[in-house]
Amino acid sequence: MNIRKVTAADLKLGMLLPWDVYGENGALLVRKGHMIASANQIAYLVERGVFEDGVPPEAASEPPSVLRKLNAACLELNTLLQAVSQGLPPADFRRKLDDIALLVHGAVDLNVDIATAAVLHNQQAAPYAARHSVNTAVIAVLLARARQRSRNDVMTVTLAALTMNTGMLEHHQRWHDSSAVLDEADRARMLAHPALSVQLLRAAGVNDEAWLDCVLHHHENEDGTGYPHGKVGAQIPLLSKLVALADRYCARVSERSYRPVMTANGALRDMLLEARTTLDTNLVSLVIRELGIYPIGTYVRLINGETGVVARRGLQSTTPHVESVLGPRGAPLEVFLQRDTRNELHTIREVLTNAQVAALDAPLLRMAQVWGRAALD
Repeated sequence: MNIRKVTAADLKLGMLLPWDVYGENGALLVRKGHMIASANQIAYLVERGVFEDGVPPEAASEPPSVLRKLNAACLELNTLLQAVSQGLPPADFRRKLDDIALLVHGAVDLNVDIATAAVLHNQQAAPYAARHSVNTAVIAVLLARARQRSRNDVMTVTLAALTMNTGMLEHHQRWHDSSAVLDEADRARMLAHPALSVQLLRAAGVNDEAWLDCVLHHHENEDGTGYPHGKVGAQIPLLSKLVALADRYCARVSERSYRPVMTANGALRDMLLEARTTLDTNLVSLVIRELGIYPIGTYVRLINGETGVVARRGLQSTTPHVESVLGPRGAPLEVFLQRDTRNELHTIREVLTNAQVAALDAPLLRMAQVWGRAALD
């Protein structure tokens, strides 16, 4: 292949780079899949960039997208569960739900980093109830695979996560949008939803007891303080515990009117504290091991003042790779800078919430800018 300079004819606003772009000294400037977001970026790359001249931009094929798989799963699940919650399940309910589960598996298989980052950065893609269930399914799949569970068990936790809140679907969005404390009637509906979900699923033709048990017990606690049956420890099925942990993590990092959103590592820290009483200590450790101390997608401020997003895991959980999106003085970077946080100049100083980053007047982050074409929405 020939090495040639980038020209203005190679680039246009909104395109995703079909090749890695290097500086003339050989240093990587921009990774393949980066989205060209401004004329200044084009000028920067034309001035400094070279690339391997192989496949022309117009010949680059459109890759599968993790976000499109997850968004399709959300929209299809929303329609399907609406029908089930109203007692009108379609005759092919199980086939349709299996297809949605396979979309989730396909997204995780395609790029696990993007799938987990989507929990933090794809929060407006669908109504909360469906989106939360799909997010929970993503994390539950990671945990079940990490425990080396069988393919049947992985499918079980996926189906359970997707359907765990069917019994409160008609109220879920209202609760999500309200800042008021639940009244007595709504509290009763909340406590009854696992059993009602099982009832609705049985009416829809589900007879898989492992799946139904997972749904029924996903709010039980190790110390017996959970619901609906106050089970303790070993009385709670392992698969239910995996779904419960995924559910808690995803709920705490979601934007909800009645509770401040938590940072991802803050949610994990809280779960670690709860492992002393309500959660299984070993399984909480598993969650932290799989997601990392700084989960993919976490906003961080570096010691040099830059603000970035954790893009992928590093050799150690404390030193992930970060893409800086804002400079030390808060100015948006035309080209994101890749930072290895093992470098003392780029160590992580603090974690930021999405709201804190938005308060810095940062441009809305499109996931494809960090993770490339597999993160197109």
